[in-house]
Amino acid sequence: MKILVVSDTHRNYNVLEGIIGNDPADMLIHLGDGEREFEDVSNVFPQFPMVYVGGNCDYGTHKTLHIVKAEGHNILCCHGHTLGVRAGTGLLVSAAVQNGCDIALYGHTHLYKTEVVNGVHVMNPGSPSEPRGGNKPSYGVIELADGRVDMKIVILER
Repeated sequence: MKILVVSDTHRNYNVLEGIIGNDPADMLIHLGDGEREFEDVSNVFPQFPMVYVGGNCDYGTHKTLHIVKAEGHNILCCHGHTLGVRAGTGLLVSAAVQNGCDIALYGHTHLYKTEVVNGVHVMNPGSPSEPRGGNKPSYGVIELADGRVDMKIVILER
């Protein structure tokens, strides 16, 4: 199973549509700060499974934490602002462990990163429209097969 992971698209519909249209996958997880364009692409790609969690710049009624079950894995999805991810991923990893998740996804910082902490695969896909810290625009891809978790960051060329 292939999952696209994006965050912090901040009203950039074109970049989100481009990721979905150009990188075939089984699911999209959007980690917040992009509810308007997420709703628009949901209408354009109604057959494509999508999950959205609310971010600090969103005003809708989206949950700020969601658990996705896929290929025998439990994936904790959040924007990260309520778990203090700017100061580190300690609370995020603790929340993942408490909820029986072996994968934890977050956004908010606009800085891409993948790591394994205490047995939890952690990913921040960065931002495809407003990267920070000298990073290029990016999103994440998770491949789940035969019990393996493969995470990678995809750098977009502008």
